[in-house]
Amino acid sequence: MQFNKIKPKKIYEEVLDILLEKIRSGELIPGDRLSSVEKLAEQLKVSRSAIREALSALKAMGLIDIKQGSGTFVKEIPKNHLDFPLSAAMLMNKEDVSHLLEVRKIIEIGTVASAALHRSDEDIQHMMQILDAMKLAQGDGELGEKVDFQFHSAISKASQNPLLATLLDQVSSLMIETMRETRRIWLFSRKTTSEKLYDEHMQIFLAIKQQNEELAKQAMLSHLNNVEKVLMQYFNKTKYFK
Repeated sequence: MQFNKIKPKKIYEEVLDILLEKIRSGELIPGDRLSSVEKLAEQLKVSRSAIREALSALKAMGLIDIKQGSGTFVKEIPKNHLDFPLSAAMLMNKEDVSHLLEVRKIIEIGTVASAALHRSDEDIQHMMQILDAMKLAQGDGELGEKVDFQFHSAISKASQNPLLATLLDQVSSLMIETMRETRRIWLFSRKTTSEKLYDEHMQIFLAIKQQNEELAKQAMLSHLNNVEKVLMQYFNKTKYFK
């Protein structure tokens, strides 16, 4: 059995997680005013600097608005911003999840079909190296996220269509966060393991290597459907969705 390495969190990150959960759960809604820094520090038994760092992170995410002399208020989620962090705001309701997964399917299924038709021997060698790294990364969450995205990026390059590669780069923040959240949830699911993630990527690779367009599309669709299933099962068990 593989486990992610556990990294100690900084105090402000723990505070950030607490505030994010209150926003996600609906305990804090747009327009709500947060308690003062002093009161939050007292309630959470942490330093004021930890509270300020957490609030700065929330402001950078676009989740709160800090008004001098008035207070700190929860904002509406900017759903039209593709670069908005998924880990903070993507999964506020099931409609958001569905839209994001649909975008990923549209991009990646079309891209993998093109890669199967146009990939070079160098592309195959590069993807194989990434898969080797992915196998070695099992149990290392941070490295796993990195090589996961590298593999999908290699597919876009193998399409030999610079516009597809550019499109993927433009939404890279969204894609990386999607993969990070999926991998985190996936690896903590009782029914799935990092080995299964690796196997699904290998099936995609083999279809590309065989230059089998339809098989590549099926392998990618199967992978993304499993991603969707795991995400939905996870969030249906949480209080994030009402």
